[in-house]
Amino acid sequence: MTTQPRQSRQPGPTGPQLPPVPATHRAPIRVVLVDDHAVIRAGLGQLLAGTEDIEVVGEADGGAAALVVVRREQPDVVLMDLQMPGMDGVAATRRIVQEGLGADVLVLTSYSDSERIVAAIDAGAVGYLLKDADPDDVLQGIRAVSRGESPIHPKAARTLLGHRASGPPVQLTSRETEILKLVKDGLANKQIARRLDISERTVKAHLTSAFSRIGVSDRTQAALWAERHGL
Repeated sequence: MTTQPRQSRQPGPTGPQLPPVPATHRAPIRVVLVDDHAVIRAGLGQLLAGTEDIEVVGEADGGAAALVVVRREQPDVVLMDLQMPGMDGVAATRRIVQEGLGADVLVLTSYSDSERIVAAIDAGAVGYLLKDADPDDVLQGIRAVSRGESPIHPKAARTLLGHRASGPPVQLTSRETEILKLVKDGLANKQIARRLDISERTVKAHLTSAFSRIGVSDRTQAALWAERHGL
């Protein structure tokens, strides 16, 4: 998918210059696909090609290759598989976050066990979808990530809830606690970043980790949890 630059109309030989045509579309969400199966990448590419607001700017068949593509293309979202030869999706996600490459990682995998879910979220992934999701859920997940949200597949969310319920009491970091308090107070990520003098991306990373720890999938649930637990 390509976008054409807006062109202003030039004055004619006898008439005045006309006003420019206003822009009607935002820039598309730039996505890199990471999966070791070419057929999966091809299917996802075909799905995303049918949209006007999402553009595939690169592909990779493993974690190490993903880092090269993400550094070069600087995408908005990385759609990341987990189980891959060599550097897996968790390790690649951690490197993308640690290097500050500016891309949000949305996991798309077949695995819904708590170990992989928690590992991916702790590495810095901002969302977790399963490959049995409807195609529209994948599209909406990418759009949600671009809006600063953290989409989690219902099955993965249930797994997280079960993991938290059977595990030790929730232990949040001081920063996660601080940010959850501000979410409860109704502040948006940008406002929280300004209040705490940190980047908006750092706020999102802390929120994703906190969501994983307390077993919720969105800000409303997080705010209710914070209220119930006296934050």
